[in-house]
Amino acid sequence: MKVVIVGGVAGGATAAARIRRLDECAEIVIFERTQYISYANCGLPYYIGGVIADRSELTLQTPESFGGRFRVDVRVRHEVLAIYPENKAVLVKNLESGKEFTEYYDKLLLSPGAKPTQPRLTGADSRRVFTLRTVEDALRIREYIDRQHPKSAVLAGGGFISLETAENLRRLGLDVTIVQRPMQLMNPFDRDMAAFIHSEMRRHGIKLALGHTVEGFEESGGGINVLLRDAAPLRADIVLLAIGVTPDTTLAKEAGLALGVKDSILVNDRMETSAADIYAVGDAVQVKNFVSGQAALISLAGPANKQGRIAADNICGGSSRYAGSQGSSVIRVFDLTAAVTGLNESDAKTAGFDTDKVLLSPMSHAGYYPGGKLMTMKVVFEKGTYRLLGAQIVGYDGVDKRIDVLATAIRAGMKATELQDLDLAYAPPYSSAKDPVNMAGYIIDNIARGVVKQWYAEQADALPRDGSVTLLDTRTEAEYRHGHIEGFKNIPLDELRGRIAEIERGKPVYVYCQSGVRSYIASRILTANGFDCYNLAGGYRFYDILKNDGLLTQAAAPCGADK
Repeated sequence: MKVVIVGGVAGGATAAARIRRLDECAEIVIFERTQYISYANCGLPYYIGGVIADRSELTLQTPESFGGRFRVDVRVRHEVLAIYPENKAVLVKNLESGKEFTEYYDKLLLSPGAKPTQPRLTGADSRRVFTLRTVEDALRIREYIDRQHPKSAVLAGGGFISLETAENLRRLGLDVTIVQRPMQLMNPFDRDMAAFIHSEMRRHGIKLALGHTVEGFEESGGGINVLLRDAAPLRADIVLLAIGVTPDTTLAKEAGLALGVKDSILVNDRMETSAADIYAVGDAVQVKNFVSGQAALISLAGPANKQGRIAADNICGGSSRYAGSQGSSVIRVFDLTAAVTGLNESDAKTAGFDTDKVLLSPMSHAGYYPGGKLMTMKVVFEKGTYRLLGAQIVGYDGVDKRIDVLATAIRAGMKATELQDLDLAYAPPYSSAKDPVNMAGYIIDNIARGVVKQWYAEQADALPRDGSVTLLDTRTEAEYRHGHIEGFKNIPLDELRGRIAEIERGKPVYVYCQSGVRSYIASRILTANGFDCYNLAGGYRFYDILKNDGLLTQAAAPCGADK
């Protein structure tokens, strides 16, 4: 059996190694148009910033080491120009010599990946405008920085690559601005959770031009002007286009293979395309969103590796299936860690789910053990069924392991209420006896049982201030003086039972505290005394960061509340 693989990196290289492990006799040929067969895409921004000092550290395998270990014919700087499914052949060009030749196959695997989205913008061909996708891209940017010593940078786009590169450029001392058409960075997150990312970026001196569209570039006076729609140009020494990625599917399209979302390659759960004996994996293929069941593009290394393994199994006569992607991912933003899995609230609603959510701010480990730090968790679930749909976490410690637990729970089909039953490891330096994931389950179980009812920060403006409802802040007097939501009366929790006569009966009571814990206790006290009570999900801390990010129009009184 002869297997030809187009493209290396995650999907193609993984498939090649798996095929060899399953079939020692197979002839395996990889064509890779770059000079690198397997490299760490996610490490490229850190090479630019000097965190990874040696460029060789980016290369996971050289063509020689990979070919030697797995007995694979690795041909870098070879570009496949065309596929002929009816002849089981591909047309290949040696980019060094210019020679073209035909290679035949029994099985063909496409792993072309994705390319940076490059809209037609005037001036995009400037030597000061870069994209970042390959090792060669990173080398060009690093060389430009070392030679030209730029003082300022503008990054167009607000996804993973943009944020990681912005952080590394900032650490090099550059003045950095991110321009993003949507009003938030990191679209996998809901805007309320992205507000924490915005705050961290600004805290480290990154300027955010949200809600602006780049329309072109214009070199001028030793720099470059970034032209914006309906706004003054931004001046920079270097520009990075990180607007997103587009499936690199020209070959598949010209060969007549069936295409899906955004011209991605359509595959079944065996990673088979519409043409016999042709498979496809990685960023170029359409997948099923594991939670919604809808068609999706999810460009992440983990899914690409899994797909490469599954395709290899099936090429070798097996019957492996790909169940879909849920988009589990994590990013470091300076000192902050932000992670997500499954559907965010916005996408869940778009997919047709009737959603609810809980927001909580637990400590990363036991409060009495030094070094614990707050994290903010948002868990999204379906009303009625309590099906777990997705989760987002931002914090400074322990975020990654909690998102992985939640990702596993989603994959296992657990209900959100069942999070309370998970038996998770505990020791004071690592967690609490009630782990944050368990706490989310407890809150959701309370909602399911009718023990607590919630209201949300985005409803603060709409709450009447005409006396028809009672608005209650249960924090201390000092906390209240430092900042509160306008129109809320302060009765500290520990005084509530003695002052309950001050609360007029027959009116709904909307309660909050700093994180939601004290106001939950207050809600139980009030409910036990016959009041119809609602607790603010996430508490004042969550409300305040949304207000400071411009997401809420309701002004706090006075300003300067703590976070």
